[in-house]
Amino acid sequence: MNENKMHDPMRNYYAQRAGKLEQVYQKPERQQDLREIQGKVIEVLKDQRVLEVACGTAYWTERFAPVASSVMATDYNQSMIDLAQAKSYPDGKVKFSVTDLYDLPPADADQYSACFAGFFWSHVLRDEQPALLAHLSKVAGKGGTLVLIDNNYVEGSSTVIARTDLEGNTYQLRKQEDGSRVEILKNFPTDSALRKKFGPSVRDIRIFRNTYYWMLTCVLK
Repeated sequence: MNENKMHDPMRNYYAQRAGKLEQVYQKPERQQDLREIQGKVIEVLKDQRVLEVACGTAYWTERFAPVASSVMATDYNQSMIDLAQAKSYPDGKVKFSVTDLYDLPPADADQYSACFAGFFWSHVLRDEQPALLAHLSKVAGKGGTLVLIDNNYVEGSSTVIARTDLEGNTYQLRKQEDGSRVEILKNFPTDSALRKKFGPSVRDIRIFRNTYYWMLTCVLK
């Protein structure tokens, strides 16, 4: 299913918020945990040929690119890519593409050794996650390392959950630049839920959590 058609309200919300998206990384109470998760991402992606999906403003690209072998960073929002390309990266290491994840072609042999997605998994409907994992295996290549990072729900710091649907997906109400509110899919899976979902599609699952963030690494089958 086409990513753009799946989540047009979410796509429009993030396009509007592009210029202020990185404010979420400035919350004082999250700084220690943010540094910890950043260090782990850098460690795993060192010397890797990385396909990054949903790169946004390239906050994470900017941090791991210096240690990666190469990076192809993609996002379906032109406004995000415009901000991402304005940042500084090691010469010749990073390329950007305005591409719907589901339009990415299958990986060539040895094209990528790792796939990274920051704060993306939580925006995928639960019943569509297995198909997404299968697709990532095609576009990043079987045998590649998949690295996901995302949020834990923390009372008092996270935006409150507005509702839960019949499939268990949770939603938040986010404020747009014009003052209106939009409902955004935002799931907060447990370790056991992640292992159950990923188990058939990957191997060597490893999960790390601190207070505010989680990180999952595995090998795509």
